[in-house]
Amino acid sequence: MQIKELDQLPDNNKFKFDVVDDAVVFMRNDPTFYRKHYFPAVSKLADIKRSGKNIDPMKHLMPTIEKGCDIYTRKYNLARSPEEVFTNEDRNSILEKIYSEEMDQIEKGEYK
Repeated sequence: MQIKELDQLPDNNKFKFDVVDDAVVFMRNDPTFYRKHYFPAVSKLADIKRSGKNIDPMKHLMPTIEKGCDIYTRKYNLARSPEEVFTNEDRNSILEKIYSEEMDQIEKGEYK
């Protein structure tokens, strides 16, 4: 796909790939983002889970997701701002995906 083709796509399908899945893959696989942002956030979830306290995924993961969306958008030059790429529904989908998958890993003993 060429950059000029982006303008020819309908607004509801601006990209020919799933930005939610792609952003999650980026957050987990970009070494710098993972080390500085993703791993610390998920490790904190694991600590909270082990302590028996209630986890508020919005409070503990959304800042990391916002940072990830920003870095992802800039790194791949998708738009001037993450708001042009990610809707609130996309952000919530990213949150649900990360939370459900990482909580499964935490319950299996990861992030000790």
